[in-house]
Amino acid sequence: MRISRVVVAAAAAASLVASLAGCSAIVPLQAADDSNNPGCADVIVRLPENVAGQERRETNAQATGAWGSPTTVLLYCGVEVPSASTQRCIQIDGIYWLVDDSQKPSYVLRSYGREPAIDVVVDTTQTGTTPALMDLSRAVSWTTPNGHVCTDLDDAEIIDGDSGAGAGTESGG
Repeated sequence: MRISRVVVAAAAAASLVASLAGCSAIVPLQAADDSNNPGCADVIVRLPENVAGQERRETNAQATGAWGSPTTVLLYCGVEVPSASTQRCIQIDGIYWLVDDSQKPSYVLRSYGREPAIDVVVDTTQTGTTPALMDLSRAVSWTTPNGHVCTDLDDAEIIDGDSGAGAGTESGG
């Protein structure tokens, strides 16, 4: 009888150690101002378990996500919806993203042309921005398009400094 108690206690201890080994600390984040937007719930329930090869972690803030240990990818839903911008804009899997590289090697990518807006922060010393955005695109696609799209310089109307007329327009004179 003594042996079976020891075996049971050892098995329970091994099980506890195994379960604790898989635990990571909760990632402390601050919710965005519009995190209670119902559109954020549509995104959060669809977040993948893995992003750019990193496992999902629990966060302490509404409408957020985190992946990696240490964290390498963060997601905040409900950030300020951007209007026109001079930031570089990329398109990944049909989603437009404004690229803020002012905190290299961490990049902040904000969804553009969709509401609610989402920020994805990627530590590029650990993973790339493109794989992270590709893995998140399905969830982000549940946000609502608002009609804004990225354009490049070829799409912009060039103003002639002397006459004020746009390039390629006829002057009525």
